[in-house]
Amino acid sequence: MALAVAVIIKTFLIQPFYVPSESMLPTIEVNDRVMISKLNYQFADPQRGDIVVFISPFNDEIDNESLLDSVVRHVLEAVGIRTASADDLIKRVVAVGGDTVEVKGGYLFVNGLQVDEPYLMSQGLMPDFAAVVVPPESVFVMGDNRAVSYDSRKFGAIPEEDLLGEAVVRIWPLSRLGSIDSVALSQ
Repeated sequence: MALAVAVIIKTFLIQPFYVPSESMLPTIEVNDRVMISKLNYQFADPQRGDIVVFISPFNDEIDNESLLDSVVRHVLEAVGIRTASADDLIKRVVAVGGDTVEVKGGYLFVNGLQVDEPYLMSQGLMPDFAAVVVPPESVFVMGDNRAVSYDSRKFGAIPEEDLLGEAVVRIWPLSRLGSIDSVALSQ
C-alpha cells in the first residue's frame, strides 16, 4: 500500500530533483535537492520567471520507453532505488508561447523590452542572440548562470508537455531549506 501511495505521489503530485550543475547559480547551488510540483501546470500555464524541471530535448530514453518500463521506472524512483534521469534539466522560464526573445548588448529582451533580472550570476555578459518567436504551448528557458548554462539558446524552445514540474522548495541542504520563489520578470 505504501509503495502504491509513493508511486502515485511521485507520478502526479511532487517529485524530488537533484541539481548537479552550476547553471542556476546563485539561485540554486550545485548538489541542492529541490521538490517540484507536478500539479502547478495542470491548472495554470507556465509564467515568465518560473523555475522548471523538464525532459532534456536529447533524452531519447524516455521517448522510447514502453508502458511497463515507465511503470517500473516510476516505482524505482518513488522508493529511491533509482534516481530521476540525469538528463532532466532545471532552468528559468524567460519567455512563453508567442513572445519574441533575444539578447542584445548582453541583456535579455522579451517583446522588445529589456528584462530586469536581479537573480543573475552576472549581468550584461551574455553573447548576443538573434530574436526568435517562441512557438505556442512552449517556453524559452535559460539558466541564471548564463555563462555556463546549456539552455534554449542552444536547443530551442521546450514544449510545455515536456515540463515535469515547477521547482517550489529546496529540501537539501537543510541550512538552505525553504521555498524557491519564482520571480515575475519585469520589463
